[in-house]
Amino acid sequence: MKTPDLAPGSWLGSTVHAAWLQAEGQRLLAFARASQLPDGFGSLDTEGCLQPMAGSETLQTTRMTHSFALAHLQGVPGYLPLVEHGVTALRGALHDTRHGGWFARPQGQGDSTKAAYLHAFVALAASSAVVAGAVGAQGLLVDAIHTLEARFWSEEQGALRESFSSDWQQAEAYRGANSNMHATEAFLALADVTGDTLWLDRALRIAERIIHIHAAANDYWVVEHFDAHWQPLPHYNRDDPADHFRPFGTTPGHAFEWARLLLHLEAARELAGLHAPSWLLECARGLFDSACRDAWSVDGSQGIVYTLDWDNCPVVRERLHWVHAEACASAAALLRRTGEAQYERWYRCFWGFIDCHFIDRVAGSWHHELDPGNRPAATIWAGKPDLYHAYQAVLLPGLQLAPSLATAISRYVTKR
Repeated sequence: MKTPDLAPGSWLGSTVHAAWLQAEGQRLLAFARASQLPDGFGSLDTEGCLQPMAGSETLQTTRMTHSFALAHLQGVPGYLPLVEHGVTALRGALHDTRHGGWFARPQGQGDSTKAAYLHAFVALAASSAVVAGAVGAQGLLVDAIHTLEARFWSEEQGALRESFSSDWQQAEAYRGANSNMHATEAFLALADVTGDTLWLDRALRIAERIIHIHAAANDYWVVEHFDAHWQPLPHYNRDDPADHFRPFGTTPGHAFEWARLLLHLEAARELAGLHAPSWLLECARGLFDSACRDAWSVDGSQGIVYTLDWDNCPVVRERLHWVHAEACASAAALLRRTGEAQYERWYRCFWGFIDCHFIDRVAGSWHHELDPGNRPAATIWAGKPDLYHAYQAVLLPGLQLAPSLATAISRYVTKR
């Protein structure tokens, strides 16, 4: 695959745009530092303070550890100690020393389920911390890989099992596209860090099942929920349509996210000398097109709605920041892969919307949610706990599609 030249005037080739992205990244990082707790990282409120009764969470700890590792690899001082703090928490308070794996909160406070979604982020954080040279990261990576392979990966199904009881004795009779999407992201990083292309084969099997088989047959809308035999569950969570991680219907943000990951997978396989099937690009185009066509301004206001039903009617009309961050990153990936002007137009459109509505220049970071009138809201997400999506959105446009983020940044900084 030869990456086409970008059209003259493309923002991806603009030094001014690159400087803007870099400055926005520094602003996001400065806000997120306050999330540190003694045993990990927690959720911040809208003003950048730890939320009342905030406690360490595996999700926040993994995402902050990963993001702070990327900051350190770029040469930003002061972030390696935060990476090592995250590694210590993931090897300590958040880890189940009795049965193995990771809780959502220290020592199973509250829900003690062992979830594939969280374990994928542990692997991602560990891989980035290894590249950053963090103390203890290699041991964390070994543990994360062992748990993924021993507990979650199904060689028969070519995807992850969803969740287990804390002692691994009871498995959930559900399979999710979301957890497997983040496993695909983690597997790309694991392939780079370990040098083992088995992870690229596993990522391809996941993508083939969820996207090439199911989404491509569904007008490129991602089927999110399945039973234990990978039969779709189209009515799942109809009574709880705004669930944080398993909303009813289809999620346009995941169509964008999958589109980007398919292009990373294509590039990674070609870089490794492996076959990259043509459907990776075809499906990336289809996913992006369907999300833009059916979810952008679908209710009369600008922005991308959170969810749609199976007739492409909006269900949850709130606009979430992570959806728009992934839309930007996806447009950038398709622009870099194809050089086509349509992706440049969408890239500029999405950043324009983020700049106008999501970026909070008063309190810091980005508003995480807007109501259907594009006013800051907190119906689904309270506060500003997430650095990962927005920070990756400002980093990805400046990088090639492979290798994965931490490895790519480490090589770029070394070569400069």
